[in-house]
Amino acid sequence: MSPQPLLAIEDLSVELATERGPLRAVSGVNLSLAPSRSLGIVGESGSGKTMLSRAVLRLLPANAKVTGAARFEGRDLFLLPREALRRLRGRELAVVFQDPMTSLNPVLSVGGQIAEALREHLGLGPRAAMARAVALLAEVGIPEPERRARQYPHQLSGGMRQRVAIAIALSCEPRLLIADEPTTALDVTVQAQILDLLARERQMRQMAMILITHDLGIVAGRTDEVAVMYAGRIVERAPTRALFKEMRSPYAEALMAAIPKLRAAPHTRLAAIGGAPPDPTRLPRGCAFSPRCRYARERCRAEAPALAGETGDHAYACWFPLPDQSEA
Repeated sequence: MSPQPLLAIEDLSVELATERGPLRAVSGVNLSLAPSRSLGIVGESGSGKTMLSRAVLRLLPANAKVTGAARFEGRDLFLLPREALRRLRGRELAVVFQDPMTSLNPVLSVGGQIAEALREHLGLGPRAAMARAVALLAEVGIPEPERRARQYPHQLSGGMRQRVAIAIALSCEPRLLIADEPTTALDVTVQAQILDLLARERQMRQMAMILITHDLGIVAGRTDEVAVMYAGRIVERAPTRALFKEMRSPYAEALMAAIPKLRAAPHTRLAAIGGAPPDPTRLPRGCAFSPRCRYARERCRAEAPALAGETGDHAYACWFPLPDQSEA
C-alpha cells in the first residue's frame, strides 16, 4: 500500500472572467507529490504553471472560479477556513516567488522580515528570532550575515535578495516549498547558485519541492519527476530520467530543442518553437499544440487527446507520440 501523498491535486481547473470571455488558465490537472520528493513543472509563459501553484496556495484573483480539489496531507486547501490556511502557509507550505523585490517589504530590514515569520509561526521571542534570522542568512550563503540582517532589500543584489526570500521560506521548516521561477532576471552563474542552494536545502531538510520553470534544462538533475504544461493542461508527466531518456510528446521535444547547446558552433541559430501559444479565451479545437506541431495530422485538429500512456509512471497527451527510443 503506497503512502498518502503530501500534496494531491485532483481534476483542478481555474477559470478567470475577462472582457473577452472566460479564460481557462488551468484545465483538469491531476498531480500528486510524495513527502520529500521534488516535482518540476515546465512550460512556456501562459501555460498555466504559475496559476496552478497560486491555486494551491489560494492566492488567486477574486474573480477566479476554481473546481476540483487540492489536498495537503488529506486536508482540502479550498475548504480550509482562512485562519487555518494562514497558519498552514509559511509553517508547512512555503513559497519563493520569481521577483524578490515584490515579495520583500522595502521598509523592513531583511533580518527583521525573517524574524517576523519566526515570531508569527513559531512563537519565538525578539532576540531568539533575530539570532535565528542571522543563522538562516548564513545557511543560505550570505556573507557577513549580522551586517546584512540590518540592511534593507534595496541594498542587496538580486541574487542576495532571492537568498533572503529563500531564508524566509525555509525559516519555519516547511513540509513543501513551491519555487516559482526562482531564477528569473538573475545572471547565469547566480541562477546556478540559487538552484543548487534549493536542491541542497531540500535534501538536507527532507522537504518536498515544486520547481516551476520555463526551462527543461533547469529540472534535469534537480527534480524526481517532471510535468510539462501547455495551454493549461499537462501534456506529459514522467520521472525526470525517463522523460529525458524518451520524450513522447512533441511539445516536450520542442522545449528540449530550444535549450542552447554548449557544444554548438559559434553563431549557430537557436532553435525556437514556431508560432505562439494559443489565446486561452479562444483555444483551438482538438489538441491545443496542433497549430505549432510539425507532426500534427487531421485527428489532432479535431479531437483533444487525454493524458495516458503505457505505464502509470509515464503519461502523455498525444495521438501520435514520438517513438519510444528504448525500443529502437
